[in-house]
Amino acid sequence: MGAAVKLFARHALLPQGWRRDVLLAWDAHGDLTSVTDNAVPPDGVELAEYVLPGMVNLHSHSFQRALGGRTEFAADGPGSHDSFWTWRDLMYRFARNITPDQIEAIAAQLFVECLRHGYTSVCEFHYVQRQPNGAWYDRPAETAERVIAAAQWAGIGVTMLPVLYRYSGFNDSPLKPEQQRFRTDADDVLRVIEALAPLRDGQTEVGVAPHSLRAASMAQVNQVVAALPAGRPIHLHIAEQQAEVDQCLAATGMRPVRYLYNQVTVDARWCLVHATHLDASEIAHIAASGAVAGLCPTTEANLGDGLFPLAAFLAAGGRFGIGSDSHVSQSPVEELRWLEYGQRLRQQRRNIAVSAEQRQVGDFLWQGALQGGAQAAGRPVGALAPGRRADVLVLDGAHPRLWGLALHEVLGSLVFSGNDNLVRDVMVGGRWVVRNAQHVAQQAIAARFKQTMAELREFQ
Repeated sequence: MGAAVKLFARHALLPQGWRRDVLLAWDAHGDLTSVTDNAVPPDGVELAEYVLPGMVNLHSHSFQRALGGRTEFAADGPGSHDSFWTWRDLMYRFARNITPDQIEAIAAQLFVECLRHGYTSVCEFHYVQRQPNGAWYDRPAETAERVIAAAQWAGIGVTMLPVLYRYSGFNDSPLKPEQQRFRTDADDVLRVIEALAPLRDGQTEVGVAPHSLRAASMAQVNQVVAALPAGRPIHLHIAEQQAEVDQCLAATGMRPVRYLYNQVTVDARWCLVHATHLDASEIAHIAASGAVAGLCPTTEANLGDGLFPLAAFLAAGGRFGIGSDSHVSQSPVEELRWLEYGQRLRQQRRNIAVSAEQRQVGDFLWQGALQGGAQAAGRPVGALAPGRRADVLVLDGAHPRLWGLALHEVLGSLVFSGNDNLVRDVMVGGRWVVRNAQHVAQQAIAARFKQTMAELREFQ
């Protein structure tokens, strides 16, 4: 891949918008040192037509990649119907016996796919932490370390989020047998976070993820948040399903977001994942707190969750990012497309995700997801600017979909036109990991994944 530390872009998406003739330079640590527009291409520096910041995938359960397409069958029996909850039962059965080696192999394959489609960072919401019999591994952070190793192999940046998961439901309901691999209390999670501290570097951050209001008490959440080092990210599933809202109302007398904000100080460190079912006051609470709404449209559609109230949230000044969650898709383009399309179907009008300053929907979505994703990751990513990581996408400028476009039309075409993958090359932390749409370790990682899938074939 060579030792070049510069790239010249005919067109680059900077925080202030598209700029022409941009020279990017980065150091040996993988951080951008200068970003200069209206530059002259130096001799010997690689040229690219269209350059974007890499996208942040703010919500991932990497092991679920192996379930993709394998739960799409209907329940039997009169009056039966499928939902998030029936899917969850299948997922539990799949997770019951998966090994650390298999977790690593699946994660590496997922991360290759994410990189090839334009994700350069991932936030791993990691809850398969114990052995199948419920005992801890000799190293409590064993499975989290395996996911980080997979990220290092694939070359993607990672924010590891060990999960606090103590109960099966509200009112401190005991965990079910199939949930014992997930069981952690506050002290367990803090011990895992401490064990992961030596792995923190320019490519790796460690935060925490209380699973949900139904899986952790607020006393435990407050204990973990108080002990977490300053500035680390905090992620939480919330209000994903209407049934969860109803259960929270029955248990606490309050809707989930209102209950959370009544019990703990939520600020910009927080990413509230899904937040699908909100009333007007909850929308206002999230927006005012500076927390990021972590939206996963393809998974939310696959599970029948519902549609996030995007227009009202944006009107309130809310921040958002996108994630692939269960990984029925590994494409940020598809997440952004369906984030907008869901709103169009809901409201029966077009071009919803815009602002007074930005009327191009593709540009608004890409830039908004970059900013929210970087905040949720707790890492210096999401922009082509000095001090940020050199996480760069090079689009295929020769592709017919981009040929002859005005500059302001490029992201609109990327997000809303066709299904070819337009990402040609990908750099993460100053290192090229995808060239000509092929990952540098694609064959070796795919071979290990195929072996793992053969081992897991009979999970149902």
